[in-house]
Amino acid sequence: MSRAATEAVVLTGDQLARTLTRIAHEILEKNASDTALAVVGIHTRGALLGRRLHGLLCQLSEREIPDGELDISFYRDDVAARGAPGVIPKTPQPVVKDTNLPFDVGGTTIILVDDVLYTGRTIRAAIDALFDYGRPDRIQLAVLVDRGHRELPIRPDYVGKNLPTALGERINVRLSEADGVDEVVLVRTAGEE
Repeated sequence: MSRAATEAVVLTGDQLARTLTRIAHEILEKNASDTALAVVGIHTRGALLGRRLHGLLCQLSEREIPDGELDISFYRDDVAARGAPGVIPKTPQPVVKDTNLPFDVGGTTIILVDDVLYTGRTIRAAIDALFDYGRPDRIQLAVLVDRGHRELPIRPDYVGKNLPTALGERINVRLSEADGVDEVVLVRTAGEE
């Protein structure tokens, strides 16, 4: 017997756009105009948000900023457990995507972009992956939603919305490029309060 889930919209498309614009302004305020910035989004929705943020940063700074996409599938600390014999995975095996970093990572300030920050394990994996491509001067983390429940000591530099959640709740980021609509929803299973 499955429980019914309810959704509450926490960011509309307009609010999401304004939030990304605010994050772009914060990034430019925190980094000197001569800083070698690059934007790297984590597949899948972090990469989509990274592209949008990249466009805003180029427009606002009136300069070209490199961007790229990062796949962390093989850097996750739960991939081996997912494929272990007799182990039923909590989530499906990851779909491997392309990593595309068409610039020298060394000596840059990387703005690492993800949609939802939860345990911190995705970000740890992304940092490990980035270091396989070079040694950036700095890595700054930009997330659309921080839902809490960290398992690792990772803190974002730029947050669109802090949204404390219960463990049984989920945050779904829907983007027009993948889902046909821009919104962030909080999903509760019946009985969760």
